[in-house]
Amino acid sequence: MHANETSKYWRHPCFPGLGLFKARFTQHRYELHTHPTYVIALITSGCERIRIGRHSVVAPAGTIAVVNPEEWHDGEQGADEGWAYRTFYPSVPLMTAVARELGGDGAPIFSHAIIEDGGLATALAAAHEGSTSQDATQAEASLLVALRHLIVRHGDWGGLAEEVESSGSWQRFSLYENLVESELGSQLNLQRLADAARVTRFQVIRDFKKAIGLTPAAYIRDRRRRRASSLIEQGLGLADAAIAAGFADQSHLSRTFRAAHGMTPGMFRRGA
Repeated sequence: MHANETSKYWRHPCFPGLGLFKARFTQHRYELHTHPTYVIALITSGCERIRIGRHSVVAPAGTIAVVNPEEWHDGEQGADEGWAYRTFYPSVPLMTAVARELGGDGAPIFSHAIIEDGGLATALAAAHEGSTSQDATQAEASLLVALRHLIVRHGDWGGLAEEVESSGSWQRFSLYENLVESELGSQLNLQRLADAARVTRFQVIRDFKKAIGLTPAAYIRDRRRRRASSLIEQGLGLADAAIAAGFADQSHLSRTFRAAHGMTPGMFRRGA
């Protein structure tokens, strides 16, 4: 991390499954990655440039960037001074529960990656700052108020969309997903993926490009990082989590984790 960059991660006192992150970056550049949670980022200064799915967007100060669960995204400076932001990582069950209390059916999705809403920005800032308050009731209320504003004004009440695609690439991609998830701790290469789908290695590369716009290596690295994150949350040591998730060693995990999260695995463990 550069000398003028800062970051901090912690958990909400009333919602243990909700992670919060505060950071200022000037040179850091996130690689493409995913989260099982939503990502709600209030840009507090500067500007961030983000690729979400196949689209590139710019988020200046005062706007909110929203990434749905499992959406590929990255992030880098969108202005010379970099950017600062406050981020929430609410789980799908949490967002579903809030939406249902509001009369919705299922987890909401957000079709607009960048939201300009001064009232929402104010509510998110209050909820983020309130998460470190000694007043638990206020911390809980401020978060629920912010999520209500986000869901009611900007969410799609139809529930998380499932993209239905009948092409061979998408059908094969489900085979690749299952193999990767079951074999993360072992050596994975193009030939193993090709054998699982009974295609050539070149077809595997084309399938990944068509399905998610990434290489097989990038996808496997992301899944290993997510497996390691889960193991760390469960209390496994960093070195053991790295090996169990298929990384060569702890330093390899640390480099990948930092590139995707803007923090070290050790910082994540302390916050969790």
